Amino acid sequence: MPASSTDARAFDTASVNLNTTLRKLPLPPPVVVDPATPVREALRLIDACGAEAAVVVDTATSVPLGIVTLRDAVRSLINDDIDPDGPIAGIMTGGLASLSAEATVHQATVLMLRRGMRHLILTGADGRLFNVVSQGELYGLREADSASLANAILASRSIAELAAQAPAVRRFAARRLAEGSGAAVLCEWISALNDLIALQAIDLVEGGFDLPYVPWCWVVFGSEGRLEQTLVTDQDNGIVFAAASAAEAAELRQRFLPFAVAVNAALDECGFPLCKGNIMAGNPAWCLSLDEWKQRFGGWISVPEPKALLNASIFFDFRPLYGREELAIELQHWLQQRIRGNTAFLRAMTVNAVEQGPPLGWWRDFRVGGGKEHPHTLDLKGQGIRVFVDAIRIFALALGIDQTNSIERLRGVRQTLGMPADEVAAMTAAFYQIQRLRLQNQVSGEFPAAVNRLNPDRLHRLDRQILKEAFRQARTLQQRLRLDYPS
Repeated sequence: MPASSTDARAFDTASVNLNTTLRKLPLPPPVVVDPATPVREALRLIDACGAEAAVVVDTATSVPLGIVTLRDAVRSLINDDIDPDGPIAGIMTGGLASLSAEATVHQATVLMLRRGMRHLILTGADGRLFNVVSQGELYGLREADSASLANAILASRSIAELAAQAPAVRRFAARRLAEGSGAAVLCEWISALNDLIALQAIDLVEGGFDLPYVPWCWVVFGSEGRLEQTLVTDQDNGIVFAAASAAEAAELRQRFLPFAVAVNAALDECGFPLCKGNIMAGNPAWCLSLDEWKQRFGGWISVPEPKALLNASIFFDFRPLYGREELAIELQHWLQQRIRGNTAFLRAMTVNAVEQGPPLGWWRDFRVGGGKEHPHTLDLKGQGIRVFVDAIRIFALALGIDQTNSIERLRGVRQTLGMPADEVAAMTAAFYQIQRLRLQNQVSGEFPAAVNRLNPDRLHRLDRQILKEAFRQARTLQQRLRLDYPS
């Protein structure tokens, strides 16, 4: 007896987040038909399986050709646009964007929102059909207000219109925080919505430039690269492009830079301040060919000076955002091969990672600071989140983990490092507890010029104890790092 649509398509969303690989989603098998299948028969099959759509597949190659949704088929029949006994190929929607099953829920979410797609075809490495995922099956898309906000962002036709939508992301997060949403979900959705704003900004700006006809990709670093953005974040981005020689790279860079500067200015207008360290695509130092990026990373890796790596660490969290992502993926794979097992480099990274410890005193209380401007405060970012991020990054680089998100990296290294599952769960909870306090601080606006600083005396007793334990988890992670890569 066929399962109902609800039974077949429902699953435990608590186990799914925006970093989950699409291959890992507990999806039912796709409904597959060949192009010659009569419309009437295809509709019967879709209905019998309790599905919403069928994928039209070339039977010889298993390559997907298009998709037919129940809604589109019924509309065609009502309008007498097709014979019920005619081939399903006559009403299928072809040429749809597809995505690798190895991509993440985040990538699928952004793609479907940008294209206005209700269903997305997933393929294997060989291009054959793997499955199909619907909008409702992607974690978080049931939230009407977030989908409405995403649509408003994508409807913007100028940077001014887009900038007007940016404050709505903050209001969305503030409302969800007040309603009790967890920090993990909020950070994921802030990152997803910020990605949409950045993608739309690049789209709008790109139309005003005659860019070189070569493969290129806009990449993001730091918290955006890790999908860990909070409500206050600046820009960290760059461009990687294809070039056959150093001379060609220099020429192409001069053509990309005016466009990159314009995108940086547009993002600034949309609420993402220009990076104080000038780590932006509009800086010639970070608008590089693929070979030049390899040389830049190679210099950091082959001569690992802790001081030089201190400011370079966020570059190791990069991910592609816009354009030909295969350039960024090739760079990531190249990096993995160069870093894995490179003890000298990992030790140099460790020197920086353990220099700043959690703000715990010798006897049960916090070690506060902040100077005259923000007395008796803790730095939740520098003394908390950064401790986790820096340590986890080193373990992930050492083991060649593909993910850039800190918690996904932690889960990826757990087994190899012999970490008990409950220890990883405790560290994950600690990480997100600090993120929650950061978000609350940013919403309250107590210290507008230092939104990551918190006066622990403002916390009630339980939250103080939880924060202390969260910092202890960060210290435990640092201690493990010291043992593995002693200086």
